[in-house]
Amino acid sequence: MKTRRINVAIVGLGFGAEFIPIYQRHPHANLYAICQRTRSKLDAVGDAFGVGKRYGDYRELLRDPDVDAVHINSPIPDHAGMTIAALKAGKHVACTVPMATSIADCRTIVQLQKKTGLTYMMMETVVYAREFLFIKELYDKGELGKIQFLQASHQQDMDGWPNYWPGLPPMWYATHCVGPVCALTKATAEYVSCFGSGTIRDELVAKYQSPFAVESTHVKLKDSDLSARIYRSLFDVARQYRESFDVYGSKASVEWPLVEHEPLVMHRAKRPEPEIPKRVTAPDYASRLPEPIRPFTTQGVYELAAGKTHLSFTQGSGHGGSHPHLAHEFVMSIVDGRQPYPDAVRSANWTCVGLCAHQSALKGGKTLRLPAFTLE
Repeated sequence: MKTRRINVAIVGLGFGAEFIPIYQRHPHANLYAICQRTRSKLDAVGDAFGVGKRYGDYRELLRDPDVDAVHINSPIPDHAGMTIAALKAGKHVACTVPMATSIADCRTIVQLQKKTGLTYMMMETVVYAREFLFIKELYDKGELGKIQFLQASHQQDMDGWPNYWPGLPPMWYATHCVGPVCALTKATAEYVSCFGSGTIRDELVAKYQSPFAVESTHVKLKDSDLSARIYRSLFDVARQYRESFDVYGSKASVEWPLVEHEPLVMHRAKRPEPEIPKRVTAPDYASRLPEPIRPFTTQGVYELAAGKTHLSFTQGSGHGGSHPHLAHEFVMSIVDGRQPYPDAVRSANWTCVGLCAHQSALKGGKTLRLPAFTLE
């Protein structure tokens, strides 16, 4: 029996454009349309990738009955509104992180997904990055032993970024940290306590009334003896971009490199001190994917030209080769009629860790429980 291809529309063509060739080559997907408010960019990308169906108005796209699913790559403040509109329009949704910037919007999305039965997937890159997949494989095989502690960080210098970025509370955009500490053991975050540290410039504080240079959170995992530590910084901290994940087990521990693209460091128990650490390189796990999209797990720069327009973008480097894995999980969850990972409830749990953590920091580290709808 032949399976109909899923008609996917990509919304937002900055970061989102990197997914176009993946959907174009996926055996169960059809890159049906693209959507971008700036007409010149819409046409440049459409011409470069050979996409004929183009929308400058998201509302018009949602009225198209041939669109099965939307993949949203819009600015953070637009995620919730666009997701809610798409679910109400009967479209499956993939959305870049975070799910929303309010607990109320996370709740609405979860309720809508349950009511409609449609697919919702937050496209968290870290839990499909080659480094995480390697650590997860070690854990599943028992090679790490009993997990004793987890920690993760996401640091980035956002000075000079436009629009909503200046002064954004660090924990509002924490899923790159939360995702891996929960996903390794398929745990649910239950409650958090967060402290702010340092202060950012006055002009940055004004928009969100968030003074902290760094927010550091302890996360208690539900029905587990484990807790995790996560920390974030966005402004006035001298640090190269970093997404990290460290796992400490009774048999072995693995630490994400301090500098991007360096090998992981693995520590083995019961060995002479100089022999404990070893650098290891994570494989790309391309074999888990359909053959046509396997090349997108590797690092490389893709060049496209259309008339006078020249486009260049990087694949597989900044997000650990996660893009084809994310697209594949989204498409196949629709094809198979199952929930993706992470689904709506899990995505809300990961997002609300950060939202609750920021509230905790403003209250001097008060312990706050995650909303009940994220604990199901």
